[in-house]
Amino acid sequence: MPSTDRKRPARRTGPATPAIPPTDGLLDFYRQMVFIRRFEERAARAYTEARIGGYCHLNLGEEATVAGLMAALRPDDYVFTNYREHGYALARGIAPERIMAELYGRSDGVSKGWGGSMHMFDIAARFMGGYGIVGGQLPLATGAALAIQYRGGSEAVVCLMGDGTTNIGAFHESLNLAALWNLPIVYVVVNNGLGMGTTVEQSSAEPELHRRAAAYRMLAARVDGNDPAAVRDAALEALESARTGRPYLLETMSGRLKGHSVVDPARYRSREEAERLKASDPVAAFAVRLHETGLLTDELIAEIDAEALGAVAGAVAFAEASPHPDPSTLFDHTYATPVPNDSRRLPGEALFPAAPRPAAEPAGVRA
Repeated sequence: MPSTDRKRPARRTGPATPAIPPTDGLLDFYRQMVFIRRFEERAARAYTEARIGGYCHLNLGEEATVAGLMAALRPDDYVFTNYREHGYALARGIAPERIMAELYGRSDGVSKGWGGSMHMFDIAARFMGGYGIVGGQLPLATGAALAIQYRGGSEAVVCLMGDGTTNIGAFHESLNLAALWNLPIVYVVVNNGLGMGTTVEQSSAEPELHRRAAAYRMLAARVDGNDPAAVRDAALEALESARTGRPYLLETMSGRLKGHSVVDPARYRSREEAERLKASDPVAAFAVRLHETGLLTDELIAEIDAEALGAVAGAVAFAEASPHPDPSTLFDHTYATPVPNDSRRLPGEALFPAAPRPAAEPAGVRA
């Protein structure tokens, strides 16, 4: 059983995090944000063209939060997300061609075409999947953190969720266990102000969601989700805490430029609110900031945009050329145990083979 001692357990903390200069990586942040923006815009277009099926939720307006959070992780850390996951997969280093192919439902996709927009998984990147059930990722991420502690590892887990997830039971159960057992996990609430079409103020008695950590004596902070450097720095602090056995709740404040999903027209927003969100677009605002500091020029802005559009076009071409998965492989990556119509079984092989007979008892031997 896990220890209930509230003292920090002895764990390997790994290499120390070096100090980061104020301007380090800012252009890289901008390139990544632009690429995520162009990728998501192309995904939206492909959905309206019926090239992408099922559900599709985009990171439009959350690019700074995505880039900042993923920059703070080590390669051996684990990421659990909800269904708004494309940008996180891109920032985690998964090839955009494989991500686009997954959106298209093709066999070269990151989940071999069977997962689609909401269910991407890549063990090499320690990207442990998107989850369509609200809050479904929280208990799993908490369990992964428990496994790290049990092994004495130095990794940490980052578990992403939207603001609406903080009202379900799994949120409270997971935070309680993480705090009780001193688990190496950072829970991140990406607060875009809306749980589908309901505002945080309408659904939460405590709209400052990071304050909920106080119920579990857990460290917490709120950060400007439109500033990738601020998000990175806050996430580094949170991860450092988690690695020493003090779990953390981080709330990033961002905006959602479009509806909850591609098919949501967002009619619950007033024209004034839509204009306010457009004016606070993190990609455009970050470009202005870098331009003012001299790190970005008009020519470089055009060059970065052209590079992003070219890379996205390449990802689309790859997805279009990728074959559809064979329907006979439907169950191959769904169940660990045998199931009917499982193409991994040989023809005529029994679904549940009979247990082997015990060896014959030698003559003259009695029990």
